[in-house]
Amino acid sequence: MQHAARKAFKPHAASSLGHEAILRQLYEQADLGPLASSLIGRAVAEVADPGAALDLSTLLLAQGGIWAQEGRVMQRAATRAQQSYEVVHGAGSGPRVLALVTPGDFMANTPIDFLLAGSDAVLIQHFVDEETESLDNLPPHDVVFMAVGEGPENAGVLRNLARLLKDFPGRVLNNAPGLIAGLSRDRVSAMLAGVPGILCPETRRISRLMLSAAAYSGRFFDFPSVVRPIGSHGGQGLVKVEETDDLHALLALNPEDEFYCAPFVDYRGADGMFAKARVVLIKGQPFASHMACSPHWMVHYLNAGMEGSPARRGLESAWMAEFDAGFAKRHGPAMQAVADRLELDYFGLDCAELPDGRLLVFELDVAMIVHDLDSASLFPYKKPVMRKLFAAFLAALAG
Repeated sequence: MQHAARKAFKPHAASSLGHEAILRQLYEQADLGPLASSLIGRAVAEVADPGAALDLSTLLLAQGGIWAQEGRVMQRAATRAQQSYEVVHGAGSGPRVLALVTPGDFMANTPIDFLLAGSDAVLIQHFVDEETESLDNLPPHDVVFMAVGEGPENAGVLRNLARLLKDFPGRVLNNAPGLIAGLSRDRVSAMLAGVPGILCPETRRISRLMLSAAAYSGRFFDFPSVVRPIGSHGGQGLVKVEETDDLHALLALNPEDEFYCAPFVDYRGADGMFAKARVVLIKGQPFASHMACSPHWMVHYLNAGMEGSPARRGLESAWMAEFDAGFAKRHGPAMQAVADRLELDYFGLDCAELPDGRLLVFELDVAMIVHDLDSASLFPYKKPVMRKLFAAFLAALAG
């Protein structure tokens, strides 16, 4: 049964700054004090502004730590009071894009607000959850995008969306909630097993009890492996396990009951660097998003030291400049095979190029962070590449 508060949902959309505008200020190291004060005042006014409450939750989520928890609470409250939020890009004269989203952090949904940067589109974020009864109250729009991503916390939402979208009369991009729910790391590795040109190491779910047994006996476990809590992203809780002491440390730091486990693959290049790329496929066509380089095996853009290393930025710049004729051409058949299996309008692929020429696939997801917020002075090569990706996304929305 719906919560009583849900009866207050209004079919119109409240005004919101959106993720892109708020995080751009954060990337530019702007003083966010005035913005926070303004949002707090509007959120707690006698006539509360739900858009201000939602934006304040975004600001808190971006701070991380204990602030992120406060942000999640505020986000839930805002979306229970108001279901739809409108974010105007540019002049607001472009398409009205309605994204079906669910409460969560920045990786819970496809990052459509970032993908619309520089356009004149209007984004309507329409929040749904596993208790949403219908989609009869959608604000006016030109196209719908099913933006909820895979994850344990989204499983019930995706099941509900499969029901809600079954006989939906309008055009919906990424209208495959059941398929998206299956993009867990273990299922992706099974899906891509045996695909020519691809190595996606077999990933399995393993219980805390089994890891504890392996930690004490040293048996029934393959070393080296990489282990992470199920549902984690961005390297959180990810450990390379080379001996039983590593398993003890992993269990001491992570209270979760279930983990993903996969054999470790050494993907260093001839230069001794680990290079991990993010590629976005739009209507089956690959686009460069970023490539992070590091001497350490666990590579993420935020921990790779790209800002402080002209040499690493040079590697990314060269990769982007040669992407269409180089990386995308070499791995075109492999990426096309992935696209054929998914048949999604949009998804992201985290991968690396192995010394033997195969594509090492780490993850497939529709909710990977994709943006153009990096400093134009440090990363001048990224803006044109991202504009190309964004233009392709707009073209896909237009049909």
